[in-house]
Amino acid sequence: MIFRVALLMMLVLMATTSTATSNNKQQTYIVHMDKAKIASTDNSRKWYEAVIGSIIDPSAQNEDSASSPQLLYVYETTTGFAAKLSRKQLESLRQLNGFLSATPDEMLKLHTTHSPQFLGLERGKGLWNSKNLELDVIIGVVDSGIWPEHDTFKDSSMSPVPSRWKGICEEGTNFTASNCNRRLIGARAYYKGYEAAGRRINETEDYKSARDVQGHGTHISSIAAGSVVKNASFLGLAKGSASGIRYTSRIAAYKVCWLCGCAGSDILAAMDQAILDGVDVLSLSLGSYDKPYYRDNIAIGAFHAIRNGIFVSCSAGNSGPYSSSVSNTAPWVTTVAASYLDRSFLATVKFGNRQTFKGSSLYTGKSTMQLPIAYGKSAGYEDAEYCYEGSLNRTLVKGKIVLCELGNFSRAELADNVKQAGGDGMIVLNDGKDGEELIAEAYLLPAIAVGATAGKAIKKYISSNKKATASIAFYGTVYGNCASSMAAFSARGPSEIGPEVVKPDITAPGVNILAAWPPSISPTYANSDKRSVPFNIVSGTSMSCPHVSGIAALIKSVHTNWSPAAIKSALMTTAYTLDNTKNPMLDVATLSSATPFAFGSGHVNPEIASNPGLIYNITEVDYLNHLCSLGYTSDQVTLFTGSSSHFSCPSTRTPLGDLNYPSFAVNFKGNVQNNTATFKRTVTNVGVPRSRYTVKVQEPKDAIVTVKPTVLNFKKLGEELSYAVNFVGRRGKTSRGLSNSFGALLWVSGKYTVRSPIAVSWS
Repeated sequence: MIFRVALLMMLVLMATTSTATSNNKQQTYIVHMDKAKIASTDNSRKWYEAVIGSIIDPSAQNEDSASSPQLLYVYETTTGFAAKLSRKQLESLRQLNGFLSATPDEMLKLHTTHSPQFLGLERGKGLWNSKNLELDVIIGVVDSGIWPEHDTFKDSSMSPVPSRWKGICEEGTNFTASNCNRRLIGARAYYKGYEAAGRRINETEDYKSARDVQGHGTHISSIAAGSVVKNASFLGLAKGSASGIRYTSRIAAYKVCWLCGCAGSDILAAMDQAILDGVDVLSLSLGSYDKPYYRDNIAIGAFHAIRNGIFVSCSAGNSGPYSSSVSNTAPWVTTVAASYLDRSFLATVKFGNRQTFKGSSLYTGKSTMQLPIAYGKSAGYEDAEYCYEGSLNRTLVKGKIVLCELGNFSRAELADNVKQAGGDGMIVLNDGKDGEELIAEAYLLPAIAVGATAGKAIKKYISSNKKATASIAFYGTVYGNCASSMAAFSARGPSEIGPEVVKPDITAPGVNILAAWPPSISPTYANSDKRSVPFNIVSGTSMSCPHVSGIAALIKSVHTNWSPAAIKSALMTTAYTLDNTKNPMLDVATLSSATPFAFGSGHVNPEIASNPGLIYNITEVDYLNHLCSLGYTSDQVTLFTGSSSHFSCPSTRTPLGDLNYPSFAVNFKGNVQNNTATFKRTVTNVGVPRSRYTVKVQEPKDAIVTVKPTVLNFKKLGEELSYAVNFVGRRGKTSRGLSNSFGALLWVSGKYTVRSPIAVSWS
């Protein structure tokens, strides 16, 4: 199962936004203010209430109180508020001294027995040694809530809650303060923005509290910081001891996602509160489309988090493999892509012509006999090839294996449609976009998902044989597969908003991940699925993100004084790009080598990241100077500082390429011969006091790379040394169709290899 948003939900959102544009119709706006220009007060809520009360809308004077402005949230760290306003009320607000911006609220979408071992984490060793795990690290999860009674959130043997923690366990529907413990130390729910958008919470379907009814937040939280649970499995599959990546961390759950999505105003309120509560890591497995940072409330909230020393990881999105589909691309956010483990759930389909194809399935019943195949017109009505609800004819599919092409619905939904129509089995064919993706689903009938190559061969067989037959066999959990490879669904760079930085930053396990699941929710969400499971297997960048959140918590335990940028640098520069067969990581969408626009710097490598040798640090001022170089106005920059008195752009702008990022995004124009660009970087020695690093360059095609100096000699820990990289783009007749090429820059000293990817793009 991949967490996606139904097209219908987005259409409803668009309709809501469109309707709200009339002068008197209210909608929710997220308003940011300049702290330097508003009255100093100990109670900002009262001040904003007074501001809201002073807004005049002449056209609404004779209407009822429903037309009055409504204050939803006050944001303390990001300085501002969310309110329901008409267009005329907003125009009045714009006249207020200190007003910076107002953006319409939006609805965002929700984008392990084996993964810790796959990542090289071992009990009692390295990052998982007892001394490291004793330190208190608090991970805040902004998601769909949590199921607090799950075994993975028990607090046995945990020390008392640290005194620095300022959060609470907020009571609500079917959730009391006693649901929190020494592991789950905080829980809150945010729904004012969601309800202000006209989506009332039906408490027979959802809880107006931090309790999770979608499973997503529970799954995410357990990946990052769930305790060790022995004999975990999904109906006997993937059996073993399940644990979170940093399984001794505290968890704070902030519920912002409801059955129809996650309101941006609610998300920002949760991030704002998490900063005040005292989390160390923020994990957000949700997002929207890529947009300018000054209009991106996750980017704004994340900036205020890193200002407070909080590491922020976000999912890259599930809109791959399309180019420039990546979201959450702000440079201060760690953007996480998704890749495969070496574990699969093997199934095979054998046809009447004796051809056999491998696929994936979580079905745990018996294999099928050789059965007739129904497909397209032989299965039903219009769109029967996609197995949409109502498209299958019971008479035509009864007792047969139905062939379904993957369209706009999940594989599990298609299987439910086939089962309801009376089919005895299902084969799901990937389209060209999904390539050789093999997502395992918890089917209610014998079913298998196969890749696009197998799909073409299967269609050819069926078209040439009117009495085509097939049988499906299931082999359970299989280890030792080629890994890692990039998931087709994982969103891709380059970022259209911030092409100056390679995004995503890194990849982590995100396919077929076993983690905790609420017992009240079926593993497929299907109405006909009455199964209750304590663990479920799910796929998405939503699952890869908390892996990195947990790893960041581990590294924060080792290096308590490192900045979020230093931790991010360590993760990126130690990542690997070869699979376990020592070949370049594959992109399953194309079966070609994956690139930095798919995996960023590569696959996260926790133990090596804890001792990276060198780091690329970035300060708050560095990020602000970068915003200035992007041409942001004073008001737009103040969205990130909170006050115009804290920072102003320098008269001389820093070159865009000089942000001290651990990767290089080189953007050349068109077919101009000998384009040049020079980037500067500074590295800090965190490895061996006296050390000598020599540069090695893997040049991108049609680019010449020169580094000065070629050797860095460090005399002590903490010493900073700088270097410059000159890029020359040479485009001849053979490369005119080339839009991107890739390479790497490495600093090598003994056991240390500090690697930065290079992505050269010709616009």
